[in-house]
Amino acid sequence: DLVGGIHETVASLHLDSWKIEMTDIINRISQVLSNTTGGKTPTIQLWMRSVIHRLNHYKAEHKAMLKEAATLLELALWKVNLGDNEGGVVENEGVRTTRGSRKRARKAVCVTSGAGIVVKNVVPFLCLKS
Repeated sequence: DLVGGIHETVASLHLDSWKIEMTDIINRISQVLSNTTGGKTPTIQLWMRSVIHRLNHYKAEHKAMLKEAATLLELALWKVNLGDNEGGVVENEGVRTTRGSRKRARKAVCVTSGAGIVVKNVVPFLCLKS
């Protein structure tokens, strides 16, 4: 149902301050309706628009934070896989390593770091419930 879906989405918001604000906005309708004289339909419609508008704002913010977190996770996995040997290039004494070979090795580590698999399997747990 619609109300249960909204409460589930609010519960899955990232920041507690967002959850508190959304809960306050949702609960405010009882007080507003008790103070409303005459037609309550316009008041309910205005309230619904404000709830949906605020929820859409927080969903967009959540998506932006999720994208940033996924990027940081991918970079962290890449860095861990680079290790101490500069992208898999083992430097032997007396053998010159070119910048190009280092760059190719770093790119290879990026591709094979497993970040794509990890991010693909972690991000669904961080997404909002719709």
